[in-house]
Amino acid sequence: MQHKAWRPWLYRYYPETNTYAGVNKDDNGVYVMGGSWGDSPTYIDNLPGMISLINNSGGNGSIPACNTANAPTGFSYSQSGNVVTITTNGQCIKVPNMATNFCETPAQPTQTGISVFTTSEVTSAEWRGITFSSSFPTDPLASMTGTFKQCTINAPAEQTNLVVNSDTCMDMTEELEASFASLIEQGYATVTPPITFASKSTYSSQAVADCFATDADSIYDAFTQQVWIKQNGQFVEISNPNQ
Repeated sequence: MQHKAWRPWLYRYYPETNTYAGVNKDDNGVYVMGGSWGDSPTYIDNLPGMISLINNSGGNGSIPACNTANAPTGFSYSQSGNVVTITTNGQCIKVPNMATNFCETPAQPTQTGISVFTTSEVTSAEWRGITFSSSFPTDPLASMTGTFKQCTINAPAEQTNLVVNSDTCMDMTEELEASFASLIEQGYATVTPPITFASKSTYSSQAVADCFATDADSIYDAFTQQVWIKQNGQFVEISNPNQ
């Protein structure tokens, strides 16, 4: 790939497709030429419009449907159409806590009127570095796998019909050694560091009329920041920052 300037053009040549892509500095337009585009420059958009399109499609690492501000270093995000991919690229990354949400719903400055029901299913999961003895009645880590359902009120439009596929590995050695210190001391748990959790999951969403009419495990309002969880078949509010 060659990057050249020839007044008034700033352009790149892609030999694998015999295509040119460039910016005309006189009219601030983005053009392509060659390959299926023919032998004359074809106008695509103005430069600000193209930059906005790239930003909103995740081309610069931004994911409009996900607030990635709290994502740990080492997590990689990309988006193609309505599909977001999250990966740690085969590495086990240290995380700040086990409850980290890697695709948090961005807070909304106004009421969008959109309700989105989300199902998140862990398709594969493997713990390494920690085992529990058969004499211990339950596996305290089992709750981190399974299917989870959440509904979001005033969700951003980008979350409608969104699919998020993740393939990640997290290093939880420090957190779990501290959390299960007493179990380790009593011989109920055996640790061979590092303690890692590798998982693959799929998150899919669809628009619904009323979150409170769904079988969601929890409900979140992206505008008011209120949170409800289902208890005994009823949604109970547990967080209201306005009170």
